[in-house]
Amino acid sequence: MPSFSPNTLYYGDNLTVLRNFPPECVDLVYLDPPFNSNRSYTVLLKESKGTESEAQIQAFEDTWHWGKPGTTTHEIFHEVVSRGDEVGRMLGAFVEALGYNDGTAYLTMMTPRLVELRRVMKSTGSIYLHCDPTASHYLKAMMDAVFGAVNFKNEIIWKRTTAHSDVGQGARHYGRIHDALLFYSKSRDSKWTTQYGDYAQEYVDSHYRHVEEGTGRRYQSVDLTAAKPGGDTEYPWTGPDGRTVMPYKGRFWAFSRSKMEQFERAGKLVYTRTGMPRRKVYLDEMPGIPLQSIWTDIHRVGGSRERLGYPTQKPQALLERIIQVSSNPGDVILDPFCGCGTAVAAAHKLGRKWIGIDVTFLAVDLIRNRLATTFPEDFRDGIEVDGEPADEAAALALAERDKFQFQFWAVAKLGGTSRGGQNKKGADQGVDGVLAFPEMDPKKSGAEAIEYRQVIISVKGGATGPSHVRDLIGAVQNEKAALGVLVAVRTPTRAMEQAAISAGAYRCHYDGRTYPRIQILTAGQIVGGQRIDMPSRQLPPQYTPAPRAQRGRQKRMGV
Repeated sequence: MPSFSPNTLYYGDNLTVLRNFPPECVDLVYLDPPFNSNRSYTVLLKESKGTESEAQIQAFEDTWHWGKPGTTTHEIFHEVVSRGDEVGRMLGAFVEALGYNDGTAYLTMMTPRLVELRRVMKSTGSIYLHCDPTASHYLKAMMDAVFGAVNFKNEIIWKRTTAHSDVGQGARHYGRIHDALLFYSKSRDSKWTTQYGDYAQEYVDSHYRHVEEGTGRRYQSVDLTAAKPGGDTEYPWTGPDGRTVMPYKGRFWAFSRSKMEQFERAGKLVYTRTGMPRRKVYLDEMPGIPLQSIWTDIHRVGGSRERLGYPTQKPQALLERIIQVSSNPGDVILDPFCGCGTAVAAAHKLGRKWIGIDVTFLAVDLIRNRLATTFPEDFRDGIEVDGEPADEAAALALAERDKFQFQFWAVAKLGGTSRGGQNKKGADQGVDGVLAFPEMDPKKSGAEAIEYRQVIISVKGGATGPSHVRDLIGAVQNEKAALGVLVAVRTPTRAMEQAAISAGAYRCHYDGRTYPRIQILTAGQIVGGQRIDMPSRQLPPQYTPAPRAQRGRQKRMGV
């Protein structure tokens, strides 16, 4: 049973995890759920016939469907509608109006999660839901029901790319280049720290056209008079050339005599030809333009160093901006669909606590590696993952519940990289993961003699027999790999062990030792810490390494 613990990754269904959190424990929520980004309205709203698989979430896929009557989506729909409140009525109205399709299935699966997110948010908390125009209007209506329309703050438009065109494929619409972030608070007392961006160059050139001699500082000269009196505002003022002036007819000084004298001593007064003083306002002393609701300055990850190979990865600058605006250092940031962990990494960098939840072990393991690479001093002892199998029974339960997640878990625990990513389903030709070790080519010398040899991993979540060992032997030969490892849920039979022994041994030229060419490990052995018997290795990073970062460093945001 998951328990609330900041700076923890949770592996599992976020709805189950959230329902075990105490109320009002989170300061800020950011979520970027799968939102049918590559699907058209026509496909999204096509009537379902109950023949699709039960709703499930797989990273990289937007596959939330109704399924057959009695499956998860139908159960959740009836649970929500039976509440009888505004949320239930809103969901019921959507389904009645739009029918049973992927769009309403998506709303059905999102609704109880939004309800739970509101419950765990503190009264001063805020939530940012990242979506695109395919579903944003539906989600906004549902968030109005959950959070109250009065607590809607902004629909933020993020221009994620400069141009996009499907004209070559026959598209008849404008380029789709933006996402939306729906920003709500739980109450009127939500936290807020205004962020500023740089002025546009045209604005600087027109308003700060003066350049101070000697310093080169840009400034504008500002009128020192006001329309209404207020205190010491009707005194004569004498400038450096001895001329004395009064405010313009019908106006008053905007500052007291003592304040004007302070400006004079600081060199912040300039004078017109008539001797009238004006105040210098320096460009470098201005905070900039307050952040607006259209963000064009943060670009998608693209091919930058930041990219980790996760298709839906968002730029860290986007999350840093949200966190700086709507939270304070020490606050708890929650991302219930944490994917590759950008929100988690941004929160840690900015001195916040964090909670990350994901239903795929591949994502959880990627985040764990990202944090360890980015903040090695903070995570030298590892990162706690709640929900990761801690004993053989838990590992077997995972294999029975979801064989693909069992594959990802086993490969990651053995230090490998899953082959095929989250889309890997169906026949796998015996290869579920790979890793490598350095070997020496005896025919070469020096640095040229070093090469990497592969170890392939085959994971079986069900019953196993000698045929699986023979398949692995064939895969090792086809892949020209050095070693093969079969992961089984149960202790191998004697026939399986004999089949593995028949494959012989691999002799490593690098260390001079020999290793069983085919090895069998059980889920229980992996949980207990047993690993592959193989040469020591200096592996390339399992994931594209995230750049190191220091906590607490913030920079001024652009707009």
